[in-house]
Amino acid sequence: MIFRLLLLFTLVPLIELLLLLWLKDHTSWSFTISLVLLTGVVGTALTRWQGLAVVSQIQRDLRRGEMPADAMVHGLMILVAGALLVTPGVLTDVVGFLLLTPVFRRGMLGLARRGMRRRFTIHTAQGFQGFSQSPASRDEIIDVRVIDSKTASEPSSAR
Repeated sequence: MIFRLLLLFTLVPLIELLLLLWLKDHTSWSFTISLVLLTGVVGTALTRWQGLAVVSQIQRDLRRGEMPADAMVHGLMILVAGALLVTPGVLTDVVGFLLLTPVFRRGMLGLARRGMRRRFTIHTAQGFQGFSQSPASRDEIIDVRVIDSKTASEPSSAR
């Protein structure tokens, strides 16, 4: 794992630098810098737009009483896309823009699910309906009395 992180944090910046230098050689410094700035600005706007869409999807799922797991994973991918798009570079911008595409995110979600199924065993419980099986008992009010721990240790005459 550490070796992979070392490769990630050394190879990716090196590749980015080489791509930016190659782009500068084939165009100009002003074009290269403008491209980096433009992708940062456009990427930020698209990330915000996609992020707000995912937040509203999470809210819809929660209102329906569903677990918003897929939407939360999409939100995480959008967050990573935003970080990649504000990082100067060509390769990170390409990956960032791909992650902002819903079709690409769904494909990545499918790959992640298959990877998780290979690595983990999932056990599910069927038929759990909560603490009560009868719908009428959900409306019952239970009277409770709260006892403060300070007053509970005192003799009853002091209360």
